[in-house]
Amino acid sequence: MTPFQHVSPRTVDRAVSLAEDKGRYLAGGIDLLGEMKEYIANPSVLVNVKDLPATRDITSDKGSWTIGTNVTISEIEQHPDLKRVFPGLQQAAAEVGSPQIRNVATVGGNLAQHSRCWYYRHRDIRCLKKGGDTCYAHEGDNKYHSLFSGNPCISPVVSNLAVALAALDAKVIVRRGKDEVALTIPEVYAKAWENPEAHHSLGTTDLILRVQIPDTGRTSAYKQISEKSSFDWALVSCASAAKVDGKKLSKVRVVLGAVAPIPYQVQAAHDFLEGKELTDDAATRASEIILKDASPYPHNGYKMPIAQALIRRTLRQLVG
Repeated sequence: MTPFQHVSPRTVDRAVSLAEDKGRYLAGGIDLLGEMKEYIANPSVLVNVKDLPATRDITSDKGSWTIGTNVTISEIEQHPDLKRVFPGLQQAAAEVGSPQIRNVATVGGNLAQHSRCWYYRHRDIRCLKKGGDTCYAHEGDNKYHSLFSGNPCISPVVSNLAVALAALDAKVIVRRGKDEVALTIPEVYAKAWENPEAHHSLGTTDLILRVQIPDTGRTSAYKQISEKSSFDWALVSCASAAKVDGKKLSKVRVVLGAVAPIPYQVQAAHDFLEGKELTDDAATRASEIILKDASPYPHNGYKMPIAQALIRRTLRQLVG
């Protein structure tokens, strides 16, 4: 690990100005120290943003909920009102790491995580995501990699919360320069689809301030399959949300995680489900639409039936 300064600003303005001088934000869940130990990241300044004011609150007002960037994952998991209004978000939070990790990991850190691909994480390998010219997962061990990608890198998104928040049409409020901008979850990750070196669309000085979730009367669900029953990354995850009238769905969203560099959703599937009663045939057809363009690799084809099952199960959970 190379030498660095550690600073704890008290204002957002100061945090942004410090990050401009070869700095990186340090919060919970972002795994920056892990990258520094492996010499993947070498910031000269660590800007501790965990003490910034007004970033630890969960509030509701006028049909929406706001969750500060420094709210911990365990606070989301244990919040009774969030569990009632957004059960899918609570279920996603409960799957993050271990209880000890959830006690320190934050919303902003979880959303801004970097790739867990072992080729990217290996200090002696200069893969495509680190500015090299080869994605070694293509011909190597791609067991945990993507089924979809818009670029040659097939490292998947690893944030549980991003998948659930995408299904809920959440917006991420980001300090960008002197302005605050509201980004949808697809916008937060769009560059990762196009650019093999990108983990998300956030610049080095972009700072997540809070997440806003509209309360539109929809119910939600999240499920994932992992190799271990706890404290493990998702092999595949899925979040669904919809307004339910009997078994009829409207305002439908179905989002897959761990299968693409972005939380993956297909508008044609949403259109297909809109206004329909959920039957086994409808859920199966939706899964076929979502997975139509998948390109499995030699070691990750098992993700296809898992994704199909999770799509059907989360949709069924919406209607009870």
